[in-house]
Amino acid sequence: MRPTLDSPLAALDRAPAWLNSEPLSAEGLRGRVVLVDIWTYSCVNWLRTLPYLSAWAERYRDDGLVVVGVHAPEFGFEHDLGNVRHAAAELGVGYPVVIDNDFAIWRSLENHYWPAIYLVDREGRLRYHHFGEGAYEETEQAIQQLLGVDEATASVDAGGLAEAADWDGLRSPETYLGAARGERRGDVAAAGLALNEWTLSGDWVVGDEAAVLRTRGGSLAYRFEARDLNLVLTPPDSGGPVRFTVTVDGQPPGDDRGLDVDAAGEGAVDEPRMYQLIRRRGGDARRTFEITFLDPGVRAYVFTFG
Repeated sequence: MRPTLDSPLAALDRAPAWLNSEPLSAEGLRGRVVLVDIWTYSCVNWLRTLPYLSAWAERYRDDGLVVVGVHAPEFGFEHDLGNVRHAAAELGVGYPVVIDNDFAIWRSLENHYWPAIYLVDREGRLRYHHFGEGAYEETEQAIQQLLGVDEATASVDAGGLAEAADWDGLRSPETYLGAARGERRGDVAAAGLALNEWTLSGDWVVGDEAAVLRTRGGSLAYRFEARDLNLVLTPPDSGGPVRFTVTVDGQPPGDDRGLDVDAAGEGAVDEPRMYQLIRRRGGDARRTFEITFLDPGVRAYVFTFG
């Protein structure tokens, strides 16, 4: 019997674009356990789940698990299929990915979050969900239960961009820079910022999604308390790159540099994605971050922390 339109997987049948796979259907997936992962590639919360998703996809493939990544874009640049294809390749996403630019699959699951996991059993029934990071052992045990597997859960080594946040030391929230969701912007110089305030210096235009730098030499500062500071950035329409320098309390980051910055604080925005700019190795957790762009045209979307 064919699945009804009420099937949690029915919206897959109408999806126009897939990566890493031929199009999958609700009927074709009947008899398999399906993990539906709602993601968008610049989201740090999803990036920290990726090692677990990849491990489960590999470990339980022969037991009947299919992981399907549903890419539902948060920002305009994430609607671009080429950007998603490049990000998936760079990040090592090897399981099937369906492009959900119109949020049809998102809506069919009544989803509200990035990331989100839904488990559908062999009969096409929704049996488990989890929103956000964490609960990895609980989720894997749910996978095993639906597959009829009883063994130790996977040991996953998550480092780099995927390293779990330092929750005990995290005092700074996700902060959007576009006018639609922006908050806590201060009208002061970087040195005068209060905790979790941010400010712009230079010739910027703040649109709905992002702050856009019109001339070289503009800067963006944030007073934060966290181990990691990340910033979603895109180069100009011409393709960039946009060179930048980063300071922490007015000094080069040195050992506190992130993956996308050298010890002198230098880096470049050469593709649309999340950039890890600070990863503190110790010392005072409350610091003032500032990034100065040496070329125009960069777009800054959101600060995230870990």
